[in-house]
Amino acid sequence: MRVLLTGGAGYIGSHIAVVLLEEGHDVIVIDDFSNSHPEAVRRVEELSGRPVIRIDCDLADLDASSRALADVEFDSVIHLAGLKSIGESVSRPSSYYRTNIVATLNILDIMAIKDVRRFVFSSSATVYGTPDSPVIDESHPVGRGLTNPYGWSKWMNEQIIRDVQHARPELEVSLLRYFNPVGAHPSGQIGESPSGTPNNLMPYVAQVAAGTRDRVSVFGDSYATPDGTGVRDYIHIMDLAEGHLAALAHLSPGVTVYNLGTGVGHSVLELIREFSAQSGREIPYRVTAPRTGDVSSAIADPAKANSELGWRATRSLADSCRDSWLWQSQNPQGLTGQG
Repeated sequence: MRVLLTGGAGYIGSHIAVVLLEEGHDVIVIDDFSNSHPEAVRRVEELSGRPVIRIDCDLADLDASSRALADVEFDSVIHLAGLKSIGESVSRPSSYYRTNIVATLNILDIMAIKDVRRFVFSSSATVYGTPDSPVIDESHPVGRGLTNPYGWSKWMNEQIIRDVQHARPELEVSLLRYFNPVGAHPSGQIGESPSGTPNNLMPYVAQVAAGTRDRVSVFGDSYATPDGTGVRDYIHIMDLAEGHLAALAHLSPGVTVYNLGTGVGHSVLELIREFSAQSGREIPYRVTAPRTGDVSSAIADPAKANSELGWRATRSLADSCRDSWLWQSQNPQGLTGQG
């Protein structure tokens, strides 16, 4: 296949690009590099031994992206492009709605013009809002109890995609609801490279282990969990990337939803202890007040993806911590200033 990977230079996109290329697919990356770096594309080419077509463009600009893609041939789209910080979405809601929703509208319009029918969408477990149970399957209600514009934008995008597919019944769509992506490519050459203060737990822990930051803030220790700290389903980025490959291979007309997670929960303190063990570094932490909107536990039920896609997360939390530490150790400044 010739796959258009929107936001393909980012953390998730770069790992998906590697597995696609290694499986023999051709990859076109379109990215505006607002939250990524061209060096990621160069490293993807180096790791895979294959070239990537790179298009520098803001997908939220319809005129610019239509021109940029007018003569580009592709038969499938994996749509990742968008803003992804939950906290930032609360302070910049209009930016999140504009970027995340308009980019989706634009790529769907471009696909219609080019008669491209295969579409995999990067959604999120945030669409489940405040879950009724700690283990969540795809039948759980969505759009209920959402607390931030990021989550709302993902929920709205899912509805937009369903409506467009209803109007274009030939569309083959997979909505992938991620849980908590962590880790890095085992080579240490690509990984999560946040600009400024990390919004996610593992890159923050990695920076504390490296001595870049003083301590980790643990938001609450009185939840109904074994050690009182929040429990989440942490999925290794390579398992997540392979989930996209499986979804792409099993597309059929209609819209199908899959959770991508491990089915196993780990607490914040478990993650900190495991990262300390893998890095050989002490990781100081301080318990602070819980954050508004946080739930005690959120764990994927991945049975549907396991059975229908023939996909299963195989890497452990220890693997994720080891690979994240290798990435952090080899790239203390991330990809900044590279290329």
